[in-house]
This record gives sequence, structure tokens and C-alpha cells, in this order.
Amino acid sequence: MSSLSLQQRQTQQLKLTPQQIQVIKLLELPACDLQQRINEELQENPALEEGRVNDNDNDNDNDNYNENEDENDNENDNENYDNYDNYDNYGNYNGDDNDDEVVPRSQIIENSLSLSLSLFDYLKQQIYLTKMTKPERHIAKWVIGNIDDDGFLRRTTEQLVDDLAFQEGEIVPDDAMKHIVEQIKQFDPPGVAAYDLHECLITQLRQRPQTPSVITAIEMLTRHFDAYSNHKYAKIQQSLNITEDELKAAINEILKLNQKPANAFGGNTAAESKQLSIIPDFVVENKDGDLVITLQDGDIPPLHVSADYQQMLTAYSDTDSSKSKREAARFIRTKIDDANLFIDAIRQRNETLSRTMRSIVAQQREFFLHGGEYNLRPMRMQDIADITGYDVSTISRVSNSKYVQTEYGVFPLKYFFNDATTNDEGETVTTREVKNILSEVIAAEDHTNPMNDDQLVDILQARGYTLARRTIAKYRDQLGIPVARLRKEL
Repeated sequence: MSSLSLQQRQTQQLKLTPQQIQVIKLLELPACDLQQRINEELQENPALEEGRVNDNDNDNDNDNYNENEDENDNENDNENYDNYDNYDNYGNYNGDDNDDEVVPRSQIIENSLSLSLSLFDYLKQQIYLTKMTKPERHIAKWVIGNIDDDGFLRRTTEQLVDDLAFQEGEIVPDDAMKHIVEQIKQFDPPGVAAYDLHECLITQLRQRPQTPSVITAIEMLTRHFDAYSNHKYAKIQQSLNITEDELKAAINEILKLNQKPANAFGGNTAAESKQLSIIPDFVVENKDGDLVITLQDGDIPPLHVSADYQQMLTAYSDTDSSKSKREAARFIRTKIDDANLFIDAIRQRNETLSRTMRSIVAQQREFFLHGGEYNLRPMRMQDIADITGYDVSTISRVSNSKYVQTEYGVFPLKYFFNDATTNDEGETVTTREVKNILSEVIAAEDHTNPMNDDQLVDILQARGYTLARRTIAKYRDQLGIPVARLRKEL
């Protein structure tokens, strides 16, 4: 029978303090997200205030303030807002649907040309060009809302019926849902609301003039879509019993199609908008040979602890006889401590970013002075960690999602980190240089007979770069270049 016993064991554990955790989280934020994080902290912590301590809050710039003008403005605003809820952000009327209401086609085309409509708004306008009833319009708008950012409706009729019943509590027969979806699939842009790429391409072809090459392309995608995707043209040609010229003509028709119907509509998602608006975290300027680094924190307000909260803390005490006053003192002290920690975390963030950027600029000085990828020297994150004294994980957090503006464009910080390799002459070159040469070799190859990875190894070795086949395959994958079989053209 086993017995129970107590044992003491001494262990060492590394735990991060709350301040260290906060610094790490702030370090990961780019400039465009830091302002939002500060605003959140200002709302959550009343002891934290923006502005300098000696700012004069009692400005008298509004001595000529006219109360009557403000009242008049409010009256006008109330009049204008009476019917405002009936309009969307594009000025389109969103009141109750009227079965007799039909928006002229010319108006829809004019709106689509003059306004930057999202795909959802553009499709929603086309509903009024159909003979849908009012209930069908309501369902059609819901269906359009399920179309993804590529323009596909990746739900079957049965799934849409179930989703509508679950989300909206509406029961719709399968035939009715299928009829509505089929009408939406006829909307512009061609191929919209298709279930997958296969259906999208065939739908577009069927909406084109039915020339012999289009008919062949439809048959090719209908019977041999997998073979076409894998560039097995000989198999397709033999199965369809067509000439090589007819095969080329059919493939050219397919290449004209839009694989993502929503591509013409920008700004459909918040992620796309964020990608389009890159705010550099640093600016590096060349002033007569001196590289000046600026941390872009102009929109970040200075922060300080509220003087009112500091005064309140002196008015209360943890040893006060009143329980409510003791609790108030602990609350005030906690908020002040949190404010001081946040202010110090911002300071540490800026210091870490600045020191890291100075080290990167020092290592890549030739690039920042003269530009050109050939001026980039091999540099690892470990190299910058050794120079700054920070951990590699800290350098990685600094480099992630951060950008620098130079005289030669805006670059992500990760752009400046390169592994090194050695050519046959013993010179150290960057992996980016090798990738560029690999891209040039593949771009210049015979596209009807592309080179495999073994042949690419021989070509690069002839140029003085001895690399293993798996390394070539890795670089090719990183460049987004497919294998030889998928690069083959007729």
C-alpha cells in the first residue's frame, strides 16, 4: 500500500512583471495602433491625462462665442436630421421598400461610376432591376451579405435556408432560395456569387458570345478542370480531339476571365483599408551624409498623472477610520500606479524602438545613403540583438508590422534582415541577391519547357552559387514560383 508524504522542492521560475508585460504589448504595436491603445487607456484610467503638466486648461480663445448662433445651428440640425435615418453613407434612400419602386438602370450605372461603392452596395442596387417581390428583395439582400471578399457565395442552397431560419427566424423553401440565388448570379460583375472558382469561370464564359474558342473553353473546364489546373494540356488536347491552335485559343479565353469578381471593388473590408494606409513608424533622412532618424510619434499626446487624483490621494489614507475612505484611497493609489506604469511603458517602448532603429541604420548605412538592394549587407536579428543588448524576441517584436520611410520608398523593417551565403569566390552575399538571380533565371527560361529544380541548381552553380536542391526549392516557394510542371505554357 502506497503512503502519502509531504516534500519540499526548491525551483527557479522566470516570471514577467505587469510592467514588462505591458511594455512587450506596446512594443508590438505599430504607430497607427498605438494612438488607439492610448485612447483606450485614457478612457479606462481617470488618473491618466493627456497634455503636459503645465498646460493651461483655461484658454479664453472662445470669448466671442455666440450662444444664439449655436441655438440656430441646433435648430437647423434637428430639421436636417428628421429624415437622415432613411439614407445610407452614399446618399441612397433606405426607406421602406415599395413593390412599385424601380431604380432606373442609368441611375445605378451613374452611381457605380461616380461613387466608390462596395460590392455589397453595388449588388444591392441591382436588386431593383429584377422582378423580385418585396419579401424576395429582403432575402436577396441577406444572401448578398453572405458573399465573401472575393465575390464568392460559398454556401449551398440548403445551408442558406438553414442559416436564414437560424439567424432571422424565416422559413424559405429550397426552390425559392435557389431561384433568388440564380438571379443574383446574373448580376454584374460576371461570376459573382459563384460557389467556387470552377463555377465562377464557367459562368463568365457562358455570358460571353459563344464563339468556337469560348465553347471549347467551357467544355474544357466542364470536363477537365483538374487537368487544366495542373497544366496537363496534352491530356486535354487528346480527350477533346482538338488541335494545338484550338487549345491555345480556348486557354486564352480562360485567361481573360476574372478569378475574383470582387477585385474591382476596393475597400470592402477593414483589413484591406488598413493595408492601403501604411503609416511609417520611422523617417530616415540624409542630411549632407548624416542620417537623421525620427520616430514618428507626432500624433501621440504627452501623458501625465492627474493632479486632481494626486491631491485626492493626500486627502485619504489607508489607515483612515472610515472604511469607505480607506477603499477610496486604495482605488486612487491603484489608478495612479497604473498611470505611472503606462507612462513609463510608453517611454521604454520609444527608447527600445529608437535604439533598434539606430543599430539597423548603422548596419545598413550604404542602403540608406544610396538606396539599391545591392547595397544591403547580410544582417540577422541576432546581430542587432548583440549590438543593442536586447533579446532576439525583442528585436522581432520591434521589426514586426513596423515601417520606415526613406528617400527611396517605404520599407518594412524586416526588409533589412538577410541571411548570408558565400559564392565560389568566397564573397558573402545575401539570400535576397540569390533569390533575385533565381527569379531572373526562371523568367528567362523557355516557358514551353521550364527547368526543374535540379536544372536550376546547375544554372546557379555555373554562376558561382553552390546551393542544394532543397534550398532552391525553398527559395522558389518563398518567391511564390510554382514547380516546373505548373509553369509550362503552350
